[in-house]
Amino acid sequence: MDLDALADARRAEWARLDHLGRSRRLSGAEIDELVTRYRAASADLADIKTTAGRTAEGDYVSLLLARARRRLTGRGENPLRQIPRFFVWQLPAALYRLRWTTLAVAVFFVMVAAVVATWISRDPALVASLGSQVQLGYYAEVEFEGYYSENPAAVFAGTVWTNNAWIAAQSVLFGITGIWPVMVLVQNAVAVGTAAAVLAAFDRIDTFFLFILPHGQLELTCVFVAVAAGLHLFWSWVAPGPRTRGEALASQGRALATVAIGLVFALAVAGIIEGFVTAQAWPWVLKIGIGTAALAGFLIYMLVVGRRAARAGETGDLTEFHAGTARLWTGG
Repeated sequence: MDLDALADARRAEWARLDHLGRSRRLSGAEIDELVTRYRAASADLADIKTTAGRTAEGDYVSLLLARARRRLTGRGENPLRQIPRFFVWQLPAALYRLRWTTLAVAVFFVMVAAVVATWISRDPALVASLGSQVQLGYYAEVEFEGYYSENPAAVFAGTVWTNNAWIAAQSVLFGITGIWPVMVLVQNAVAVGTAAAVLAAFDRIDTFFLFILPHGQLELTCVFVAVAAGLHLFWSWVAPGPRTRGEALASQGRALATVAIGLVFALAVAGIIEGFVTAQAWPWVLKIGIGTAALAGFLIYMLVVGRRAARAGETGDLTEFHAGTARLWTGG
């Protein structure tokens, strides 16, 4: 094959392919032409590489084909454009779907914590089993409060944020087991109840609530949401409905992974409050008010913005374009 003769013979065709590949808008006829010229240029490139190896003409045709292929298959969407949709539609819709399960989880948590605190605080033997009188007294009068100020605020906030975010992510992602989120919930409820019982035994139950409420309102709500998401993930393959278990699990997994990402930001706010507000010598009304405002903002986002997103048809899952069609159907 004479490479120069081929290039001369195909120059106009390649130029037309280049023009079509660069065009922003194409008619139906032009798209058909682009496909035809793409196939012809592919055959030309195969001939060039077979007979002459890598050449300047071959590289040029490869460039034309790459541009045409991108034009035919579509350009990748700018990831930054997905950020507004994520926070305005996907995340609130996914949170809204969890509202009733979150409420049930919260009620269960409070009940377990209250039962543990009451049971232990009313039995001196159980209180004594937690440690010596000196150790428990030190915890109630010094260590419980000191926990919030023993490290620099920024370090402490970062530590509790990463720890809580990891717990929340585990509750969601390992929710498929059906056991992990329940275990996380019960462990935290028992820990909170036990701490309350120790402080109550030394008549410092007011200190317990004063130090827990500023950050704990939002922090615990995030844990409740994470546990609810994990339970939904578990239930998706137990009772998939009309879908296959794989389809149901994939859909719920994508939507609830959205929740895990969103909780990272909410827990960052809780961590900032715990690190920079809880230990401050401010009026307790102000500190608890800050925590309440943070919780109110989260609930408005979850229930009000989430309701609007759900009414618009959002579920928290990816669109079909990004997730792929779950099932193909043929006409009868």
